[in-house]
Amino acid sequence: MKNLQTLNLLPILALTSLFVKISGTTSLHPVLTGPEMVYLGSRVAFRCIALNSSPPVTYDLIGDGGVLIATYTDYEGDQLAPFFMKASATLEGSYHCKATAGGRTGVSNTTKLSVVIPPSITIVTSEPSPPVVYEGSRIVLSCNVKKGTHLFYTWVFNRKELTSSTTPFFNFTGNKLVIGKVTPEHAGSYYCMAWSMVKDIRRFSSSTEVQVIVKVYASKPYISLSIFKEGASYRGNVTCWSTRGSPPVNFSLLVDDMEVGSVTVPESLAAWFSVSVVPELDMGMARCRVNTEVQELMSEPMSLELVPVGGDVKVEVQYLFSPYSLLAAARLRCHIGRGTFPYVSWFLNDTVLLPEPHLDVIIHPIQPYYILADRRRTLILIKLDPEVSGYYRCRVSNSYDVSGEWVESAAVPVQITDRILNSMPPATSPTETPTSLHISTTEVISIAFCCFVLLMLAVGAAIVYKMFDRKQDHTNITAANSSSDAFPLFTSMSQLGGQQIDASSTDCDDLNQTIEITV
Repeated sequence: MKNLQTLNLLPILALTSLFVKISGTTSLHPVLTGPEMVYLGSRVAFRCIALNSSPPVTYDLIGDGGVLIATYTDYEGDQLAPFFMKASATLEGSYHCKATAGGRTGVSNTTKLSVVIPPSITIVTSEPSPPVVYEGSRIVLSCNVKKGTHLFYTWVFNRKELTSSTTPFFNFTGNKLVIGKVTPEHAGSYYCMAWSMVKDIRRFSSSTEVQVIVKVYASKPYISLSIFKEGASYRGNVTCWSTRGSPPVNFSLLVDDMEVGSVTVPESLAAWFSVSVVPELDMGMARCRVNTEVQELMSEPMSLELVPVGGDVKVEVQYLFSPYSLLAAARLRCHIGRGTFPYVSWFLNDTVLLPEPHLDVIIHPIQPYYILADRRRTLILIKLDPEVSGYYRCRVSNSYDVSGEWVESAAVPVQITDRILNSMPPATSPTETPTSLHISTTEVISIAFCCFVLLMLAVGAAIVYKMFDRKQDHTNITAANSSSDAFPLFTSMSQLGGQQIDASSTDCDDLNQTIEITV
């Protein structure tokens, strides 16, 4: 059977060998080599060769659509057939060569040629245009080239190259740079570079810089009023301002919902308006309004009523203690019956503490033992020693007319002695208010230790009780002996535990008494 199969394959092998011989004698196998990419205007060289061909050999370079480009004849054999051309835009396409020799022909492989036009005249355009957007908006920058093919794009922001790995908030799509949600940090100068590359040769074209402006939404405006004397009358200076926003913005002043003034500020976020005021006369409710291209915001209302200083004036003293229950400072507050714009002066005995009305928090440079805060209404003694003891009082006048009448409080004694400095907080008096509760680290440790001892006693008692039960199960005699031994031990531990519990309770009660004194 095997011999029969072999005999059947012999004719097939013979025919195959004959076909190979006939093919080798009737066709050629030329090979075409050439560049894949060239710059426009450069020299292009294609080469075609059909080895082991009997000369003369004729080579035809053929382009797309079977168009004959050039012909070359090799009279020596096994010689390269060169085809030289100057790259033009029409030269781009696919090429192959056909070799003919001794009545035999062959067609080569196909080579695709790309003609690269270097970029030129590059500009950046934006959506929206001009590139002015509010924070949170979307902006698209496009790198447009008048001439150029096979291009790549590089973006530069504030003289630093942008890449997708280092700047994840930028999206690069073709020749576009997309910022989905703009922030103020995206404002600045942008330009692009369009470039092409053939082998290791790059050619660039850069655009001019484009300034991207990111506007910030304005915040809710604030309103304030200051009074100044003008001859025998008084005028109010109303200030409107926002803490954030992008100028220019428009500020308007409304009194009882009627606009009385408006101004557009090109470079700041504040505006001032002058209004007439009469003491003890309600001039209405004022509001500031801020307008931008996309916003309209209103401030809280403010009364234009000017109330002169008057009523009862008194000083309240509050002693401040450290976490270790030591006297640390004394705080004196000047309570004023009425007055819209009070100016407060402080006296120690009959000596006035130097005024600095332009500061809200004042640490005196020459006598650094006190701080003035809350527009001078609060005096804090930060250096406590017998030298600061004495009688303190406050005197109040209208800040817009310090030469007018004054209202004065009664003098309040502040006595700082060594005994007070080293003692617990004093009891509450009508003019002395202690600070809030402070628990020292030592007190916390004592409480924790009491709880720990109680827990350990309970656990120990439970363990001994279980041991006692187990020993009773063995024998009556052993149980009796164990009972006689264990019961006194249990009783003694219970007594000991009771004593420790009582002692711990006593310590905690004493501690609670200390805390109650501190309150």
